[in-house]
Amino acid sequence: MNGEGNIQLNGNLDKVFSSLLDPEVLKNCIMGCKELYRQETNVYVADLSVGVAAVKGKYDATIRLTDLEPPHSYKLIVHGEGAPGFVDAEAAIHLVSVDDENTELRYTYEAAVGGKVASIGQRMLGGVAKLIIKDFFKKIKRELDKVNIAD
Repeated sequence: MNGEGNIQLNGNLDKVFSSLLDPEVLKNCIMGCKELYRQETNVYVADLSVGVAAVKGKYDATIRLTDLEPPHSYKLIVHGEGAPGFVDAEAAIHLVSVDDENTELRYTYEAAVGGKVASIGQRMLGGVAKLIIKDFFKKIKRELDKVNIAD
């Protein structure tokens, strides 16, 4: 399963990039994230409880950031495992300055699932993946709006 998209965010390149790497922001934006901490530089561990369709369940996830080119791009590699099965995903994030106060975030992703989750069919999984991704970026936008109001 794969996809792509983009979203306009309030904040300059540096602010958006640093927010995307902030563990507290990530915790607030990842659907069902109960706990998230930095295990080492650019590696996070998360405890997720996802309540969407057939992917419902608890997952232990490792999130690895690679190919960092601050403040323009990075790659996000996720491995999650739980009773419903496993998820492996990779996303490329590219930030483009729109003006001094706005940034466009462009993303592409590929994901694979296994275990019980894989039995529900690609069509439904694709819909669930899009829902989770859109929810994440909607929350990122909200977090950046809060930061900009506080500035």
